[in-house]
Amino acid sequence: MLIIDAHLDLSMNALQGNRDLLKSAYTIRASETGMAGPGRGQGTVALPELRRGRIALCFATLIARSTGRPIPYIDFATPAQAFGMARGQLAYYRALERQGHIRVIADRASLDEHIAAWEAWDADPNADPTTSPPLGFAISMESADPILSPDELQEWWDLGLRVIGPSHYGPGRYGGGTSTELGLTDIGGPLLDAMDRVGMILDLTHFSDQAFWQAMDRFNGPVLASHNNCRALVPQQRQFDDDQLRALIARDAVIGSAFDVWMLKLGFVSGVSSNASIGLEKIVDHVDHICQLAGNTRHVAIGSDLDGGYGREQSPHDLDTIADLQKLGPLLSARGYSDDDIAGFFHGNWLRLLRRVWK
Repeated sequence: MLIIDAHLDLSMNALQGNRDLLKSAYTIRASETGMAGPGRGQGTVALPELRRGRIALCFATLIARSTGRPIPYIDFATPAQAFGMARGQLAYYRALERQGHIRVIADRASLDEHIAAWEAWDADPNADPTTSPPLGFAISMESADPILSPDELQEWWDLGLRVIGPSHYGPGRYGGGTSTELGLTDIGGPLLDAMDRVGMILDLTHFSDQAFWQAMDRFNGPVLASHNNCRALVPQQRQFDDDQLRALIARDAVIGSAFDVWMLKLGFVSGVSSNASIGLEKIVDHVDHICQLAGNTRHVAIGSDLDGGYGREQSPHDLDTIADLQKLGPLLSARGYSDDDIAGFFHGNWLRLLRRVWK
């Protein structure tokens, strides 16, 4: 079954992590033997595994921050530096497109053509992943810090950016993020207004509770949560509570399930805890919780965030590479979900949202 994954930090891994994503995840692991750092030698995502897993489309991120936080890969001293990194990440995706490996998807026509090509390829029982159509990348931004001013939104749109999550961890230039109790900043509201004007999708992932509700009140355009789980099951601020989930459902949003086990088990400590007891079944728990709130299966999907600063050591223990997203099908079926429900979770719900927004 074809898959759409709404959150993969591919350019961060390629540029800041210096990973050749054209090689398999296994080759990249071997090349990182003995290297220190989160996820080194443990990567799960590369283009061959995306093809093998039939991940026909993903939301490929641009990520850089400029508020003085200490994560070496993504934090920069000034907005100008963050701008430069984000533009470089975008240039990386365009280089892959020029080489024929991927296709940037930015409108309804290219989306429909891309999905039709993948469906035709997938219908062949002897389909070989090495001969699949190019992978589809919809460009998203995690942390709007690289946007120097809301006035430049049209320029980013023209370059192919289609989804923006204004905040990340900590305080952001445009609003409070995970682990803060900060609302939108003075330029946060104007950013949302500019996004509304150009048709940009708002990703509410990582907003603080205060910024979340302010954004929902101010922004009239399409919303989603690319990689979020349920606070009712893992009670920490990174997750959305039931009121937030209901508000998203009321706006016909889709919520992508995140695979970082820190978001699947309360008390997991990166670099210390073991993932041995945390499997893909935990993802199904969060999917089921959202479906029970909604009364249907229209608002659940995948936003794995695999290799988002970690690797196998912080992913579900029964996932070796991103191709193992296919294992979720039987797990959902065992919980009573139909084939149509599973197809919606795998790709149909993201596809419906994008087609509605890009009509």
